[in-house]
Amino acid sequence: MSQTRSKVISTEPLPDSEAKWCKLVKITYQDPLGAQRVWESAERRTRPASADIDGVGIVAILDKPSGKELLLQKQFRPPIGAVAIEVPAGLVDAGETPEQAAVRELREETGYVGVVSETSPVMFNDPGFCNTNMRMVHVSIDMTLPENRNPTPQLEENEFIEVFSVPLASLWEECKRLEREGYAIDARVGTFAEGILFAQRLGL
Repeated sequence: MSQTRSKVISTEPLPDSEAKWCKLVKITYQDPLGAQRVWESAERRTRPASADIDGVGIVAILDKPSGKELLLQKQFRPPIGAVAIEVPAGLVDAGETPEQAAVRELREETGYVGVVSETSPVMFNDPGFCNTNMRMVHVSIDMTLPENRNPTPQLEENEFIEVFSVPLASLWEECKRLEREGYAIDARVGTFAEGILFAQRLGL
């Protein structure tokens, strides 16, 4: 399987009656001066009624003999027409906590079995464009467990995900290298890499 075979064939307007995952909304709001203004926004249709978030992103660190590595994946994303470099992630199911969703998605997408160590505050992906939000869930992976020595993903028939890992110490340079090779860097990966870079340079 090669992600490079994926491509966008065509684009066209999507009628609201055919939209399963998202919708466009017109928001009328008042600015700080009291003036009434209008904003265009996109919203997910899939957020469970009992949930305060749409999905989770997963920070999974592999503790290898050569050093700590961040678990990443490659996946073709039609909206950008490119293969994106991402952390494992997924939507929250009804009745599911963010932590449960993270453990489930990690196993489904990568095959690894992990234990949650921390969960972030609610984060908004692109608040000037849409209301999509998420929590980043930190998952510890015990590499000595039999199931983690040769992990097998449980992908759905429409999922094509390549799993790999990158040394934390060189994540920023790896992001730049991958971009030069034509990959798109997901903002969660890029921000994480930049945070490590700042910590290294500032001695934090």
